[in-house]
Amino acid sequence: MASSLSSKPFLTSPSTDGASGFGSLRKLSFPSVRYAIRPTHRRTLEIQAAGSTYGTYFRVTTYGESHGGGVGCIIDGCPPRLPLTEADMQIDLDRRRPGQSRITTPRKETDTCRIYSGVAEGMTTGSPIMVNVPNTDQRGNDYTEMSKAYRPSHADATYDFKYGVRSVQGGGRSSARETIGRVAAGAVAKKILKNFSGTEVLAYVSQVHKVVLPEDLVDHETLALDQIESNIVRCPDPEYAEKMIAAIDAVRVRGDSVGGVVTCIVRNIPRGLGSPVFDKLEAELAKAALSLPATKGFEFGSGFAGTFMTGSEHNDEFFTDAHGRIRTRTNRSGGIQGGISNGEIINIRIGFKPTSTIGKKQHTVTRDKQETELIARGRHDPCVVPRAVPMVEAAVALVLVDQLMAQYAQCELFPINPALQEPLEFRDPELAGTHI
Repeated sequence: MASSLSSKPFLTSPSTDGASGFGSLRKLSFPSVRYAIRPTHRRTLEIQAAGSTYGTYFRVTTYGESHGGGVGCIIDGCPPRLPLTEADMQIDLDRRRPGQSRITTPRKETDTCRIYSGVAEGMTTGSPIMVNVPNTDQRGNDYTEMSKAYRPSHADATYDFKYGVRSVQGGGRSSARETIGRVAAGAVAKKILKNFSGTEVLAYVSQVHKVVLPEDLVDHETLALDQIESNIVRCPDPEYAEKMIAAIDAVRVRGDSVGGVVTCIVRNIPRGLGSPVFDKLEAELAKAALSLPATKGFEFGSGFAGTFMTGSEHNDEFFTDAHGRIRTRTNRSGGIQGGISNGEIINIRIGFKPTSTIGKKQHTVTRDKQETELIARGRHDPCVVPRAVPMVEAAVALVLVDQLMAQYAQCELFPINPALQEPLEFRDPELAGTHI
């Protein structure tokens, strides 16, 4: 845009006639001042990477790529004076790592984490915590064909559509290896929840392909981690675990894949977490769960099955228990009503699709839009759900600890109303089984 010039009268002094003064000013003669309008430069719009941070009060940013130097996270907002070591995170990282069994990817990674900041003498300091896990078993050559052709149902194409460039090796940020940072941060979140409010987050595999675990075979009141970890598919029922393993083996040897469902429960959750309207607790949980790789569905409470019921069949009636607490006789609400936790067990289910990278021939197109066929190479899970269990726990824990801090800041800054509200912190160990 070219520069332009304009002229305006320059007033040297204000009027002194007590009125507007413009009448007398018109009788005067003034020089003109010429000024230039600077040309406006059009700014080039740039697409910038976003979406790698979750949380408002407990903020987690993950970084790294599948075949880069390493992956990890930065946790900002963690309360000070929390006992924390690498071992606390390593437990869940070991549950997530590849190469655990024949039904997972054979990639060999120890996924050993290291804390670089935010912890001094075994205690959090309140400053940002940086956690890093190096990549040690990359095979970039496995992705030569995939640098030219898009894997069907994978993020290869959409990353190109969005950014115009992508990391080919391992899928870059679209790889489930990114979730290492979430799992590490989730371990911290679970520890805060357990220490402060006695809250437990447990997930398990409830479906693999067409093998569905009946709900009445798992007691959510007494379910323990060792039941879940007792087999390689992470199903707490031994009989159905064997059926699920067989279903995965059947497609694994054919170079194919299957999906499944992970169920997650939360016990001893404080009442009051979540906010009305846009920040409902189930909405935040859905966002975190569906941000995990390969997710396709989310349910809580009665889920879609509730649509077949009448109101009188579905409603959770209230009663007062032996401790004088208001409870619900049933839990079709899944522990959340009006977007706010009611103290009952939170029950959610996340559906995962079959792994998109498979060893069978598929039709696709190249990056230069030519139709072709692709047989993907590389090391990939024939079913993602066994390793997704700690990922789901982490996603849920990150939501809950962020909501816990929000509730503490807003509703416990001044003395609570004891007639209606309960303290958030875990005070009476004898009530551990009564959903404090």
